[in-house]
Amino acid sequence: MLLSAIIFGLLGSFHCIGMCGPIAFMLPIDRANKTKGFFQILSYHLGRLFTYSLIGLLFGFLGRGFYFFGFQQQLSIIVGVLMIITILFPKILQKLSLSKKISTLVLKIKNSLGKELKKKGNDTFFTIGFLNGFLPCGLVYMAVFGALATSNAFTGSLYMFLFGLGTIPLMTAFVYLGNFTKGNFRKNIQKAIPILVVFIGVLFIVRGLGLGIPYVSPVPVLDMVTNNAVCH
Repeated sequence: MLLSAIIFGLLGSFHCIGMCGPIAFMLPIDRANKTKGFFQILSYHLGRLFTYSLIGLLFGFLGRGFYFFGFQQQLSIIVGVLMIITILFPKILQKLSLSKKISTLVLKIKNSLGKELKKKGNDTFFTIGFLNGFLPCGLVYMAVFGALATSNAFTGSLYMFLFGLGTIPLMTAFVYLGNFTKGNFRKNIQKAIPILVVFIGVLFIVRGLGLGIPYVSPVPVLDMVTNNAVCH
C-alpha cells in the first residue's frame, strides 16, 4: 500500500500546484547562484516532507489504537469507503475546508507564509515548506486516510513522507518553469486522479476483507492462528 502514497503524490501534484504552485513559484530563491538556489528549493521540500511526516505520524498513531482493539480490517474498509465517497461527493471536502475553524487556521497559515516569502534567511525556505504542508488539499486528505489505515505511527509517517516525495518532481519543475502543465495534458491527468483514488479505495476495501490474496488482501494473523489451531 505504500506504493499508493507515491502514486498519490506524483499524479496528485498536478492538482496540488493549483494551490501550492504559486507559493513555490514565488520562493525568493537565488536564481543567479544555481547551487545556492538548489539547496534553497531542497530546504523548501524538506519542510513540506517534515510536515507531512508529522501528520502521518499522528494519524498512524491514531490508527494504532484501532489495531489494538482489533479493528484494523474494519478501518481499512472504512478508509477505502471514505476515499470513494469523497470522490463521488466532493462537496463533503469543500464543506470541511470551508468550516469556520479550518478557514481561520488557513488564513493564519497564509499570513505567515506571506511574511516568510518576504524574507531570505537561512531558515526561510524550510519554514515556508513547513507551513505549506498544512494547507488543505483534497489529495492530502486522501493520503491522510491511507496513513490512518496503516495502523502504525512509523508506517503512517512513511506513507505521508512518500506522498510528499512524489510531489517533488512537478513542484520543482514549477519553481523553474512556472505553469507548464496547461492544456489537454493537465486536463487528462485531472480526470485520471478520481479514477485512481477510487481504485486505491477499492484496494483498501479488498485489503480489509482479508481474502487471502498475497500482498493485496492477506489473511489476518489472528485468523491464521485460529485456523491452524482448528486444523491441529
